[in-house]
Amino acid sequence: MEFFDVINNRCSVRTFTSESVEDDKLQKILETANRAPSAGNLQAYEIFVVTDPSKRDLLAKAALNQEFIASASVVLVFCSHPARSEWRYGERGVQMYALQDATIACTLAMLSASAQGLASVWVGAFEDDSVSRVIGASDGVLPVAILPIGYADEVPVNRSRREINDIVHWT
Repeated sequence: MEFFDVINNRCSVRTFTSESVEDDKLQKILETANRAPSAGNLQAYEIFVVTDPSKRDLLAKAALNQEFIASASVVLVFCSHPARSEWRYGERGVQMYALQDATIACTLAMLSASAQGLASVWVGAFEDDSVSRVIGASDGVLPVAILPIGYADEVPVNRSRREINDIVHWT
């Protein structure tokens, strides 16, 4: 798929088929996320791959009972790892750069999934501590986004976007 087609066709999907994501597609998603730009190339993030159905169920509960998470064949949890950035950038690395690193990686993973004919949805509403327990995150590794991935069992309509003139400000 061409880049701009990926951007224009990507949409949030919350209903997945039972078909599993192929290992090579998942590997490509992870490799793409690993290519994400990051502050100082420190890659101050971690990615947890959740395929176990019982853990996906627990993630759905931790995400305020968003049950569609459990129906995706794979769920990626992107976490910031502020200590990886702090030594170079201090508090700004902790508060901002690690968070940015994780979100950029998640965005590239989402686009990689879409480019391969897969569906996903960015989930940001969850209980941090519960998600950390489910994935076994170390202290100091903080969940930022949950990305369920699978084959779409719906054809959502692309939602309208704000007009460019509403979001772009020339100075």
